[in-house]
Amino acid sequence: MNKKLSILQVNTLDLGGGAEQIADNLLKNYRQSGHEAWLAVGEKRSSNLEVLAIPLIRDQGLWAKLCLSLREWLAPLHARIRGIARLRKNLLDLSIGSDVIPRWIGMEEFHYPGSKAILELAPKLVDVVHLHNLHGHYFDLRSLSDLSQKVPVVITMHDAWLLSGNCAHSFACEKWKAGCGACPDISLYPGLSRDTTALNWKRKQGIYSHSHLYLATPSQWLMNKAQESMLLPAITQSKVIPNGVDLNVFHPASQALARSQLTIVPNTQVLLFAANGIKRNKFKDYATIRSALELLSKNTSTPILVIALGEEGEEEVFGSITIRYVAPVSDRQTVATYYQAADIYIHASHVDTFPTSILEAMACGLPVVATAVGGIPEQIDHGVTGVLVPAGASVAMAKAIEDLFNNPQLRVDMGKAAAIKAQKEFSLTLQAQRYLDWYQEILASKAIAL
Repeated sequence: MNKKLSILQVNTLDLGGGAEQIADNLLKNYRQSGHEAWLAVGEKRSSNLEVLAIPLIRDQGLWAKLCLSLREWLAPLHARIRGIARLRKNLLDLSIGSDVIPRWIGMEEFHYPGSKAILELAPKLVDVVHLHNLHGHYFDLRSLSDLSQKVPVVITMHDAWLLSGNCAHSFACEKWKAGCGACPDISLYPGLSRDTTALNWKRKQGIYSHSHLYLATPSQWLMNKAQESMLLPAITQSKVIPNGVDLNVFHPASQALARSQLTIVPNTQVLLFAANGIKRNKFKDYATIRSALELLSKNTSTPILVIALGEEGEEEVFGSITIRYVAPVSDRQTVATYYQAADIYIHASHVDTFPTSILEAMACGLPVVATAVGGIPEQIDHGVTGVLVPAGASVAMAKAIEDLFNNPQLRVDMGKAAAIKAQKEFSLTLQAQRYLDWYQEILASKAIAL
């Protein structure tokens, strides 16, 4: 019989993008299933009592106290004497000790002492720690070794940052396999002030060599990368566990009612895409979406409303196309209403792990037209639940959208197939149960080993 578990998840934030939604959804599901669960975060944005803020404590030894006292003594002179501001900043850095050196030379910074004591944040001893995104200036990666000696540590990779000397995704670059260095773009998120990617890579390799981790990825594409990386020696066991969405919120519903709620004119052709930060995000590909829409406007006179969900801006009109920008929406039911009001969901990326927005669209019964990059081909069955086009292929994307608009029955059939696939493979309940079953397996195997 499976035991009641105590689970501590760790993530950068509790509210935000895909990784945040996944961690929060799992937290709620675990508790609803009768387990004790908490989420420790670098920055807490909600009032949820089960979300625990990781403190940014610093070493308070004699040297640190001296530096901080001098910094405080200089505070009244901060705005009156030139150079005092920089001196006070340097004193703050010096209070950290030798751990500040990586920051000074532009390396990834791991000095976040609060994360070394995350086990103390939970109200009781935990059975398993489940880590999500570890970048975001809150987690000391060096604590992995010690942490994995005390308790089973599961890591879900939502991107490829753990595998490289800096970037969350490497595009076509494969230097991460052998050691990074001579980085083609150090500005890629999380970003560096100078090219220290080779040093960062070696530092991570050293950390992993003393760690014992259970690795999960939402897509086989990302798992394949992990198994070719420096992380491989640290992996005790691995599983591909697809992300899931809450089918109580994301499900097919009356399109007419949804459009009425959103004041969308009936009988309008409606496209939808998740636009939160898409114009600034180098991993996304707004240019292909924009180009496809411009091509579409030249090939049809039928009015098409394009909803850019999660991006503020003035409404744009060109040809038969109207782009309506909708500011970020926090209420998940309202987000679902936008999917339910649309005819087709479109998604373009240069690289993507396993986008939640595609799963949400499928769950709401929408056919998806998307670029075939990263883990997206594992979500969409080409010609059955949607259409896959090559990366950057705006002409192919425009044609796929036009074909679906011209063939309403195909559009309906694809939407139904998408909803069925989401129900069978991408439910939050299934995702959570897969993790719970794995936790039980891990704990059982460790008990036998003892």
